[in-house]
Amino acid sequence: MNNNDSGASSVNSGGRERRRNAGVPKRCWCGEAIIAKMSKSESNPYRRYYRCAFAIEKKLSNDNHIFKWVDDALLSEIEALTVRTEKLEQVVADITNGTMEVAKKIFEELQMKLENESDQRVEEAVAEAKNEMKKMMLVMCLGCIVVVGCTKLVG
Repeated sequence: MNNNDSGASSVNSGGRERRRNAGVPKRCWCGEAIIAKMSKSESNPYRRYYRCAFAIEKKLSNDNHIFKWVDDALLSEIEALTVRTEKLEQVVADITNGTMEVAKKIFEELQMKLENESDQRVEEAVAEAKNEMKKMMLVMCLGCIVVVGCTKLVG
């Protein structure tokens, strides 16, 4: 029984480590597709593995073509996804924090703008009220002068 069917180690041959590809392999370095097979060895019965289609066709063993246990491939895929997820979570947290800071700045600017507009309107209303008071005082003074003048003419 050859190593392709037996469950060859995922590390090895020619001094090169077959595990260099993280996750589930898609293609071998030679360009061939990867095929899922099942081991028929006594040491790894029914254990599934990924193997280069070329190496399977040529019944190669102890070569540098892709060989990876499915469970190891899936575990490394999960670990890689965990790292990516953590990085994405950090990016989202950074964006959220940045967004909150931007929103806070925008809120503060709007609040200042509203306060300034409110102050300006109050000042305009006070100035208008002062002008109206001056007009009323002028009218009252003229009224008093007219009344005093009329009483002097009559009396």
